[in-house]
Order: sequence, then structure tokens, then C-alpha cells
Amino acid sequence: MTDVELVSQLEERSRSHGDRVLRLMGVVGAEPFELLIFRGFSSSTTHPTRFDPDASVLPDGAVLDRAELLMGPIMPGDERVLAGPMPPAELLTQASW
Repeated sequence: MTDVELVSQLEERSRSHGDRVLRLMGVVGAEPFELLIFRGFSSSTTHPTRFDPDASVLPDGAVLDRAELLMGPIMPGDERVLAGPMPPAELLTQASW
């Protein structure tokens, strides 16, 4: 499974878990990369996101290597990590979100 497919599946799963935020982390080249998924929508906190909703939110060369499941919404200074860090694909098999 590609990272683009993984993000798409995680977006779909997150639609039915409105009180959870997924944080995916990795790199683009040598730069750190972070993507948040909330209620089916993705947004990068470190790189520009395209305006086209049909285009991938992952920049070319992005590699995702860890993920966290957070209680949403995220409050600065009061993040509650429910699971992780873990490989991103494990979020697809997590029984309880």
C-alpha cells in the first residue's frame, strides 16, 4: 500500500470518529513532515497543501514513518495521545479509536 492510499483510508475511517485526530509524521527529503487528519480531512502543518481536493495532500517524496492517535480537538499545551507512536498502517487495524 502506498502512503497516498494509506492517507485516503485513514481519512475515510476518521469520518466516523469526530473526537479523534490522527497525526502522521515523516520526512520530505531531509525535512520533517507532519500531517493531521480530522473528520475526514487532511492538512499539513509543515508544508503547503494543494487547493485541489482531488489531489494528494502528500508532497512529492514524502515518506510517512510514524503516527499518533490524539483526542480531538487538539488544544495547544494539552495534547492527549491515545495511541502511538506506531507505524501509520497500524492505525487501520486499531480496534478502538
